[in-house]
Amino acid sequence: MTRTNWYEKLSQYFPVEEMKSKEHMELLLEEKGDVYYKDEGPHHVVMYVETEDFIFIDYLFVSKESRGQGLGQKIIDQLKTKKKPIILEVEPLDYEDSDTEKRLRFYQRSGFKHASSIGYTRKSLATNEENTLEILYWSPENESEESIYEKMKHTYKNIHTYKDKELYGQSYQKVDEVLSYNEQEEA
Repeated sequence: MTRTNWYEKLSQYFPVEEMKSKEHMELLLEEKGDVYYKDEGPHHVVMYVETEDFIFIDYLFVSKESRGQGLGQKIIDQLKTKKKPIILEVEPLDYEDSDTEKRLRFYQRSGFKHASSIGYTRKSLATNEENTLEILYWSPENESEESIYEKMKHTYKNIHTYKDKELYGQSYQKVDEVLSYNEQEEA
């Protein structure tokens, strides 16, 4: 029986424009191992960033066989025990794609809110197309969206674009072209 490696599991599940290269993730695990982590089991893979004051879930994958059995919830609950805001990016709701709805419902049930004041659109180096994602967050202390925005900027600059030129032969856009914050939108 061949065991699919963690990277293959992620690439089969996430669209190409959202995937970091395997080299990128391995480099993060190696060179940023104090903040970038991989947690993997037979039915899940989680790649996440943990700093002093927040957690960013880069990728969360639960195998088809074990969906609906509470594994995803267990993983989220485990991260919540650290008592820090948890941030992640999701594809906007697409009624043609029931997965986006299931994913959104899952995070909403887990107490995540949509940071509607944060805009996030980046060009994929893989497809060269603009990709808009929504920022969801859970906060034990009722953190402001502005503070979540600062944490997202930190993640984008230190994780998403880490050694991008070296890894992809070109750089991602600057953080201010990708992330925006609109105070009026904050609920």
